[in-house]
Amino acid sequence: MSEPGKKRKFVTQAINDEILEKLSLKNRYNFLNNNLMSILTPQQFNFLKSVQKFCLRYEKKNNITHGPDEDVYNWIPDFGKEGYITRAHNFEMVDVNYDYWGACADFMRYLAIDLFDTQFAMGSGATVLAINPIYDHHDNVPVRLEALKELVTGQAAGCILITEPERGSDAVHQLTTCTEQEDGSFILNGDKIFNTNAPRAKWAITYATAEKNNGNMMAQFLVNTSWEGWNCERVFIPWVPKLYLGREKLVNLRVPKEYVLGGVGKGREHLFEGLIPERIGIAVGAISQCWGALSHAVIYANLRKQFDQEILKFQGVGFTLTDLWARTTNLTLGLLKFCESYDEKFEKFGGKLPKNISQAMVASASQFKYHTTSLSKDVCYECANLMGGAGLCDNTMTHDYLNISRIQEIVGGSRQIQQYIMSMALRTLYKMSVM
Repeated sequence: MSEPGKKRKFVTQAINDEILEKLSLKNRYNFLNNNLMSILTPQQFNFLKSVQKFCLRYEKKNNITHGPDEDVYNWIPDFGKEGYITRAHNFEMVDVNYDYWGACADFMRYLAIDLFDTQFAMGSGATVLAINPIYDHHDNVPVRLEALKELVTGQAAGCILITEPERGSDAVHQLTTCTEQEDGSFILNGDKIFNTNAPRAKWAITYATAEKNNGNMMAQFLVNTSWEGWNCERVFIPWVPKLYLGREKLVNLRVPKEYVLGGVGKGREHLFEGLIPERIGIAVGAISQCWGALSHAVIYANLRKQFDQEILKFQGVGFTLTDLWARTTNLTLGLLKFCESYDEKFEKFGGKLPKNISQAMVASASQFKYHTTSLSKDVCYECANLMGGAGLCDNTMTHDYLNISRIQEIVGGSRQIQQYIMSMALRTLYKMSVM
């Protein structure tokens, strides 16, 4: 462990100084940029570089080593001030205006931040999941706007509570109940689990139902975690040791009327409208992890020598990297095209996608979530494997990528759930196609 504010010192450094220096964030950004410069539009590329510039300065100024003792939640306010918690929307309603925003902008933001620190990037993504439903349903209610601004500007972290201990991926048959009171408030009782940021969050979006197991009776709420009845403990996930996931027991938690984002009967609708940005956000994270792992492995393989030559020249190494590189590049192109199409439609229809288009894009979002998370699992493991012991110890960030890639197929709906959604989409396409 390193002392706060000092350069991290390894108990045993397993990689030589020359290679460790060449694996700098600047060089890894250069590798990413040289791959994407012919793919991105000037606006996309310039924004990507602007976020990278901030990260480079921030790392140097704060002597960040990405060691196990650093608290990534301490970085949130600084990134929030720069507008780097999310770029999914413009937030004029809370006096936050961006020159560049949308799905593509948020893709570029995430790419830069993930190469900076992948666990921090995933934590910011969880806050975005809390931001999106407030953005969609603030209805100009002051307390909702206050929460929205705090989350967007990094004054507070956010989380979203869907998963329950007995209801894993079955999000619509929840057991957490909501009971409406005469004054329009609700009393919540139930148990949620595996919610990223929850133990460190101020604001939470949670779902509950007026009748257990009845998805048609669901409602959506904005909750301040300081309220009485909120009880949260950390669920420690060894693969992401710097992230705080929670298990929440809601005991007679009263939610005032002003914080009800969607009353009974609206929760399911609100839940499903968030599936596209949620799953595309996970896909963006997964493909960013691929680039992060590749940038380490490619630089390392060009420097590390065995049998008097760079290991990249051995077919077992070089050919493996080219396969991973090609698959990552191709999926990046597909995901970028999806984001461009999403932004185009979002603008065309005034910020609200028509139901038929939204339904079609749900299937596409599941496809990208399914493929990118599977690819991340392969790329991060193979890159760590090609780096040998140096890819597994804590001298580089490769072990962070290896670890975080293990959970990507599970979060946001497991691999099997994505396959189920896609199979239902095929059924719908069949009905549309066969006369």
